[in-house]
Amino acid sequence: MTQSRIAEGRPAVVPHAAQSPHTQAPGSTAPAAPRIVEKVTGAKSVVRSLEEAGAEIVFGIPGGAVLPVYDPLLDSTRVRHVLVRHEQGAGHAATGYAQASGKVGVCMATSGPGATNLVTPIADAHMDSVPLVAITGQVGRPMIGTDGFQEADICGITMPITKHNFLVTDPAEIPQTIAAAFHLASTGRPGPVLVDIPKDVLQSETTFVWPQDLHLPGYRPTMRPHSGQITAAAKLIASARRPVLYVGGGVLKARATEALRHLAELTGIPVVTTLMARGAFPDSHIQHLGMPGMHGTVAAVGAMQRADIIVALGARFDDRVTGQLSTFAPGATVIHADIDPAEIGKNRVADVPIVGDAQEVITELITAVGVEQAAGVVADLTAWWAELDDLRATFPLGYDWPSDGSLSPQYVIERLGKIVGPDAIYAAGVGQHQMWAAQFISYEKPGTWLNSGGLGTMGYAVPAAMGAKMGRPDAVVWAIDGDGCFQMTNQELATCAIENIPIKVAVINNGNLGMVRQWQSLFYGERYSQTDLGTHKHHIPDFKLLAEAYGCLGLRCESKEDVDRTIEAAMAVNDQPVVIDFVVGKDAQVWPMVAAGTGNDQIMAARDIRPLFDE
Repeated sequence: MTQSRIAEGRPAVVPHAAQSPHTQAPGSTAPAAPRIVEKVTGAKSVVRSLEEAGAEIVFGIPGGAVLPVYDPLLDSTRVRHVLVRHEQGAGHAATGYAQASGKVGVCMATSGPGATNLVTPIADAHMDSVPLVAITGQVGRPMIGTDGFQEADICGITMPITKHNFLVTDPAEIPQTIAAAFHLASTGRPGPVLVDIPKDVLQSETTFVWPQDLHLPGYRPTMRPHSGQITAAAKLIASARRPVLYVGGGVLKARATEALRHLAELTGIPVVTTLMARGAFPDSHIQHLGMPGMHGTVAAVGAMQRADIIVALGARFDDRVTGQLSTFAPGATVIHADIDPAEIGKNRVADVPIVGDAQEVITELITAVGVEQAAGVVADLTAWWAELDDLRATFPLGYDWPSDGSLSPQYVIERLGKIVGPDAIYAAGVGQHQMWAAQFISYEKPGTWLNSGGLGTMGYAVPAAMGAKMGRPDAVVWAIDGDGCFQMTNQELATCAIENIPIKVAVINNGNLGMVRQWQSLFYGERYSQTDLGTHKHHIPDFKLLAEAYGCLGLRCESKEDVDRTIEAAMAVNDQPVVIDFVVGKDAQVWPMVAAGTGNDQIMAARDIRPLFDE
């Protein structure tokens, strides 16, 4: 039998990820494919199931318990395996692949440490709602629970951070389980699903039967919103005086960006896009106020604080957006639309809750608002826009050059975005460089910004960029990393070089753990405990030489005059990975900033400026 562990309150997102045509959503009327029956081992059944589920690429590392799968995988002409250098790299690569392509990402590892090395990317995918299927080998059924060699209860370990997980104890159930895993990962609210298979199950003889139908009792994600809630929301939107469209990553997951633009232009409402939603609405659009939250624009934060109506679309009122929750948007009525009912009211009470897919919700809101406008109910936002335009003009994003004459990291990232352009994919690590990349690169299109938003995982960028490049091989893919993040997963450069995955990496090398140092500077009396990485003083490692050792082109840039030339040199190379070591000043800080534990009214535009809205 198959033992299933189901994460409560996680009703899954969007049936647009890669699925076999045989894996139909509940209620689908599409014809079932012919029944496929073969005599195989359990391991071959796994490979055949991956083929039928539409998997194109599997990122992984073999090991004892999962080794039976690797033998038939060698013969597959439909599934490409990419041998990574660490299982964490496999998980993040699968995530980057999924985020860039819109398909399900797949990673594979052996039991014990192989499986536990996937925990971080699984948690990362869980927090950011990424469709991921992780397949792990397990010790043989007689050994389970005996503390056998390389045994770990990976189902138990990952239960809080997966949408579902399965322990397969009957080889005949492998196809049904993997079909279910792909379906669960990619429908409703997307998320990671783990399939754990004991070694003796993989070695057993069985019959491969690809399921024509999925039987998932109780799993019925709500796609269409309630018409009454849509009408109520439309009436509020049409009569609002200080409204804001608060756009989260769910809009990207639902592929609802065109509908979002239609709604925004129909209503004239200002738009803010969260860290996970960069690219969902063009930065160049006059109605876009930028990113809200801890390091958001003053205009975006101010708009949310002063709003009378907040229309939250596929967003979850994360603490990095709200600041101190009790002081967040005190005068706002909240319309909250999300496909996951567990998110609605979790942090901020929703006055008009709407459960549904963002594409469906926005499309119906457009119709309902149009009805209100046809009846003469049209909001006058003239005064509101005058106030917001004043904030934009008074507090634009900017930065100062380091007083010691060193290279400005913000300038490097700004020039990178200008030279490379809006069609590229940018994958950022976590820290100051992540915030600068979110602030100073203009995102005009969906699917061009990848980052670890919820979990904040250092080491995400290089493997995620690798996966993104495989998901969209025609796109230019840049990893923007810090010298701290880069040293966590740069071994995947070897994978990129050997597998011919020509990503480009910009290492923003300030010689320290920049975001931690910023906090030490602001809140710990400039006592810099254990944040100096030594990459400036000792050149350990030498990132240019490291890149070359991994089979990549290594470049270094230390002056403003060389920034454009170095980026252009990297752009001219398309047959191998490129790494640029940008040696920048160590004291640059990310502004604006809402300090942790404070309210958004206390946003600071720079260290020496008092809180802007604190009265």
